[in-house]
Amino acid sequence: MSLLEIRDLSLEFRTRSGTVHALEHIDLAVDRGETVGIVGESGSGKSVLSYAAMRILDPAARITRGAINFAGLDVLAASEHDMQQLRGREMAMIFQSPRTALNPIRRAGRQIEDVLRVHTTTLRAALKEKAIEALARVRIPDPERRYSAYPFELSGGQCQRVMIALALACNPQLLIADEPTTGLDVTTQAAIMELVRDLARARSMATILITHDLALASEYCDRIVVMHAGHVVEEAPTATLFRRPRHPYTAQLIASTPTPEKTIASLSSIPGNLPDLRRTDLPSCRFLARCERSLASCGTQPLPSVSLAAAHRVHCFHPL
Repeated sequence: MSLLEIRDLSLEFRTRSGTVHALEHIDLAVDRGETVGIVGESGSGKSVLSYAAMRILDPAARITRGAINFAGLDVLAASEHDMQQLRGREMAMIFQSPRTALNPIRRAGRQIEDVLRVHTTTLRAALKEKAIEALARVRIPDPERRYSAYPFELSGGQCQRVMIALALACNPQLLIADEPTTGLDVTTQAAIMELVRDLARARSMATILITHDLALASEYCDRIVVMHAGHVVEEAPTATLFRRPRHPYTAQLIASTPTPEKTIASLSSIPGNLPDLRRTDLPSCRFLARCERSLASCGTQPLPSVSLAAAHRVHCFHPL
């Protein structure tokens, strides 16, 4: 049994301008110790899916169908008290913007102590020592001094390390890293990702990496799930996906990703835009208007799920 199982999940947002059909029929499984990448353009539903898994959705959100199971717990049926105990202790998240996610008027070390106080039996006298140890584990320079620093006194990379220390303070079984390298320089990006990978391996921790950067996902993930406009369109082991992408959207994403072997002129862009998810007449394939292989029937028939090889699945009427 997988650590996290999401089955047939659909989710919508009620807004003044209409209902946004943000996720539709999502299936996702993450095993213990596995690193799964979720990739796609902004607006594809990657972050919303992770918020649903932790049940930290906006009040305007409504799950219309599906199930979420984490380590045997029915997440959607669990009480809020049970979820509060779960978040931080068994599943944790690194949010996109660490500087805004951290409390600006509370010292970094105190924020780690808050997590330890709620989710562990650490004695009050030992909280500071444990918080400093947590900062040292994420290789932050001079952890004793950073313990007393406010977020505005830290660099972007240091704030990200504090966020990682917060997320890992209670040794969770699952870490969700939502664009963990956004706004960081290339050197710091590499250091942060190496840190997350090393800590995950040391703890046999499952990791979900949410990113729009396919190059990053290709280097650090065992398996990749590709999302477009609230749909999962393809999932496969990383090497398989990059060697032979089968969904047209995946192929175009890879073609638009810079690599050392590609020139600027060889990069291509994906035509068109994501569809308006408030539409009541969304086609069964939401990539329809952007796809060179589409036929009229792609918009009317139920979207198929095609198994191509071991752990390689594509949701397309005409896979490559």
